[in-house]
Amino acid sequence: MASTSFLAIIFLLSIISFPASEAQLSSTFYSRTCPNLLPIVRSSMARAVARETRMAASILRLFFHDCFVNGCDGSILLDDTPTFTGEQNALPNRNSVRGFEVIDTIKSNVEAACKATVSCADILALAARDGVVLVGGPTWTVGLGRRDATTASQSTANSDLPAPSSSLATLVSKFAAKGLSARDMTALSGGHTIGQAQCQNFRLHIYNDANINTSFAALRRANCTASGGDTNLAPLDVQSPNAFGNDYYQNLVGFRGLLHSDQELFNNGTQDTLVRQYVRSRALFFSDFAAAMVKMGAISPLTGTNGEIRLNCTKVNS
Repeated sequence: MASTSFLAIIFLLSIISFPASEAQLSSTFYSRTCPNLLPIVRSSMARAVARETRMAASILRLFFHDCFVNGCDGSILLDDTPTFTGEQNALPNRNSVRGFEVIDTIKSNVEAACKATVSCADILALAARDGVVLVGGPTWTVGLGRRDATTASQSTANSDLPAPSSSLATLVSKFAAKGLSARDMTALSGGHTIGQAQCQNFRLHIYNDANINTSFAALRRANCTASGGDTNLAPLDVQSPNAFGNDYYQNLVGFRGLLHSDQELFNNGTQDTLVRQYVRSRALFFSDFAAAMVKMGAISPLTGTNGEIRLNCTKVNS
């Protein structure tokens, strides 16, 4: 009897040690209801990335911007209507988040195989992982079982998403509010090893900040003048913008971070040591990035009877 009680206590402690959100998600959630889900998403993403390598970064950013606003619930995929205000026109998203058509295509492919079964939120989570892998990054096990939001919050998108002008303290605070550590934040920022940014998001850094390599600043000013050209693009990682690696951190040590918020990670602050560790060890960065993606993917999912399984990712079910 005593041994049974002891085992029961150990079981309860094992449950308590994991966040409830992670416990609710399972990598085998669709193993019976949609057994071909993973290859469908993977092949769809492979085609999208083959057409445009940048799409891997765009889908990763789309997932990040979804999870940071009321959790990973697919709310960012909802279009505005005359009676509904979504998140796509919030300041951090307006004219910059992209890849919606890729998620729509994947959803159509999944619906053809498993009608009204797989959420848009789960499709986005899988697509983000597959995009990273397709450009040479690490893999991780994606927990599944999220359901889709029927609401969205433009105001929360404006307040909760970190800005490219953020200080290190602000970055740490905003990630902590989502249950992510400073280490998670620094690892997830490494997603900037792929993708591009608009001139309006790095202009102040290349013209006003002192903690930037002068040659690098001059290079970026050539395509980002002091005024105008707001949407001109530059690679976040000047060394290898289409390959997922640790060059991003090497850039930071050389004061070649494109965004003010990037360079804040290496600026005589608390993350300098970790940045140097990632420079020395790509394996460490990959391991930490994958672990942080799992944690981020478990932010406040809708499960059980909450939310719905949207038939069309752009709108709630009628």
